[in-house]
Amino acid sequence: MSGDGRKGNHWFDDEAGPVVRPYAMTRGRTSHAAQHRMDLIAVVVAEPGMRDPEADHALSPEHVDIVERCRDAPRSVAELAAGLDLPVGVVRVLIGDLMDGEYVRVRRPVPPAQLPDESILRDVINGLRAL
Repeated sequence: MSGDGRKGNHWFDDEAGPVVRPYAMTRGRTSHAAQHRMDLIAVVVAEPGMRDPEADHALSPEHVDIVERCRDAPRSVAELAAGLDLPVGVVRVLIGDLMDGEYVRVRRPVPPAQLPDESILRDVINGLRAL
């Protein structure tokens, strides 16, 4: 074994096992049509009543893992990428595939400018208390 962890001409670390390149997970794709809706804080939600993703042989283990992570609670794109230890670009492509298959949907969080002003909410609360 050489000093860099390679045995023979293999390109993997003995402890880590074989490495799957990100472009292999996305079948060479670097983007998805729905990617414009997926910034880092976009929230991925599992579709209720969806069919079992493990039964879909077109889905990779990473696809299934994303669906499983979103079943319990919605997850942001950044949170999924960190949890899967994958580049954000790869996760966006995988989420796009899942959107096409109707396993998940992506919601954009409400921009802070569209949230009600705190002083307006206080006035409403005070008005309700006055009733």
